[in-house]
Amino acid sequence: MLDANIKAQLKSYLERVTQPIEIVASLDEGAKSREMRELLNDVVEQSALITLSASTDQANTRTPSFSVGPKEGGKEGRVRFAGLPMGHEFTSLILALLQSAGYPPKVDADVIEQIQSLEGEYNFETYISLSCHNCPDVVQALNLMAILNPNIRHTMIDGALFQDEVEQRQIMAVPTVYLNGQEFGQGRMELGEMLAKLDTGAAARDAKKLSAREAYDVLIVGGGPAGAAAAIYAARKGIRTGIVAERFGGQVMDTLAIENFISVKATEGPKLVMALEEHVKEYEVDVMNLQRVVKLVPGSEDGSQLAEVHLENGAALKARTVIIATGARWREMNVPGEQEFRGKGVAYCPHCDGPLFKGKRVAVIGGGNSGVEAAIDLAGIVGHVTLLEFDHDLRADAVLQRKLYSLPNVSVLKSAQTTEVTGTEKVNGLVYKDRTSGEAHRLELEGIFVQIGLLPNTDFLKGTLDLSRFGEVIIDPRTQTSVAGVFAAGDCTTVPYKQIVIAMGEGSKAALSAFDHLIRSSAPA
Repeated sequence: MLDANIKAQLKSYLERVTQPIEIVASLDEGAKSREMRELLNDVVEQSALITLSASTDQANTRTPSFSVGPKEGGKEGRVRFAGLPMGHEFTSLILALLQSAGYPPKVDADVIEQIQSLEGEYNFETYISLSCHNCPDVVQALNLMAILNPNIRHTMIDGALFQDEVEQRQIMAVPTVYLNGQEFGQGRMELGEMLAKLDTGAAARDAKKLSAREAYDVLIVGGGPAGAAAAIYAARKGIRTGIVAERFGGQVMDTLAIENFISVKATEGPKLVMALEEHVKEYEVDVMNLQRVVKLVPGSEDGSQLAEVHLENGAALKARTVIIATGARWREMNVPGEQEFRGKGVAYCPHCDGPLFKGKRVAVIGGGNSGVEAAIDLAGIVGHVTLLEFDHDLRADAVLQRKLYSLPNVSVLKSAQTTEVTGTEKVNGLVYKDRTSGEAHRLELEGIFVQIGLLPNTDFLKGTLDLSRFGEVIIDPRTQTSVAGVFAAGDCTTVPYKQIVIAMGEGSKAALSAFDHLIRSSAPA
């Protein structure tokens, strides 16, 4: 199952295991069980402290599957993998092994205490696909909770392997998390988000702590490439720097392949975000993650009144200068049925959710590079792809168009305007208007992937800063906004060409401009 290089790497990781671990497997004679047995044997061979045994738990209905946990006299571990944890999920397996043996997790002590203090019984189930790059974060967070708290159990379920469950629960997007049999959440979630939902008093405690913090010289709103670059450049100036972000990494976390980041031939969004976070943490930057900003109150021009950034939890942060780097989000179609069937056939990440539509009929909305790339990727998984483009021609690069038209199970509809998503409990079709003839047509299908560009995350700035007709923050060449002491950078601004490298450059420029503003505004008359 594992090649020699992977075995060697695994062995080096498992050398950190200092306490006995037991893997308990539920297997039969099927092909997937044979693959799982081979994988588990490879794992056990790498450490004398890891043993493999057969499950005697009659309540376990998923085969093949296995649990991981400390060797505790006949008790199965509270972490279970119902599926082969390969691809993106191989790291989840390694971490589960290490943490079950007592290896300390890379989370703050107060987070560990919060997990251990949770009362009640929690049985989590997470449906994933092995091609999903967002799923491991969710799996690893819930695994950690199960390891730290004896009242918590977690099972990772490969949706492609347990199709009957996927159909029964009508799961059409991953990751999808169930808690005690009820849907708990969908899409990428961080540990802090889950704890906030479980620990209802956490928001009020966070608000009190945040409001008590000293004023920042530079406060950056947003933790994507622009925000991270701004933080590094500001902190290097030796000034008090903070980042407040709804999700560190932003849109890049949802990006799979990155092949135009100069000096790095190829990487993936989550890997780049991890590197950004590590770089930011090299400096004295106060990172406040999982915090939603709802309002900006600018300070006075003479500096006598500090700016305030208000958070959803009620906290208010003060700063001498503010850098807006909130990025952008997926643009929605805004047609009837889209929100109703979001996660029930309407999806925005073909890499994550594509495997759930194996053999089915899907549509891709959008004829730019993202849409055509999605159609090409999906064509290798689904039964048939129909790509709908609003304009009379596709906008994707010529090389992508040639590949698209060469595929036998792809149809292209131009001058097609989607007007409605239809369905009952899940998507069963869409209605589009032929913009040439004006006639309405209906496509019967099971999935719709929306790929029509981005919208800036600037709703909270309306009426505070000057915005373009597209909602972008209007900036000058120095990233200055319409309000003194407030700067902006990245995809949320009017800067042309929304690219990672450009966002980083603009974030760096914003930090330098903010520093220049600080030294000039504090200089004696």
